[in-house]
Amino acid sequence: MNADSGEALGPDDTYVELAVEVFAMLADATRVRIILALRDTELPVNTLAEVVGKSPAAVSQHLAKLRLARIVLTRHEGTKVFYRLADEHARQLVADAIHQAEHALSEAPAHHRVTYAREAR
Repeated sequence: MNADSGEALGPDDTYVELAVEVFAMLADATRVRIILALRDTELPVNTLAEVVGKSPAAVSQHLAKLRLARIVLTRHEGTKVFYRLADEHARQLVADAIHQAEHALSEAPAHHRVTYAREAR
């Protein structure tokens, strides 16, 4: 079964174990912040470190794991390495998780207020 095909996925789907690995990879606040920082751009390690408030060495370790999981890709420009998301799925997973978290804190989460405001126009 393929999630993109529109077919319903079941609990016996062969991708369940791999999906759990993806969730485990994203179960770290620094990695989630990295994905949020990369959602619409590519950035070098030092800039990412500033954005997420961690040392370049720590961010490099997280990026190495994300790269092994094929969540981020690299591009070399001279001596700099730029990181970007491999596809839109990690961005969407993180956005959905943030939206789910908003529901835990508010009866009217911000993402619904934006949707309702667009519909009212």
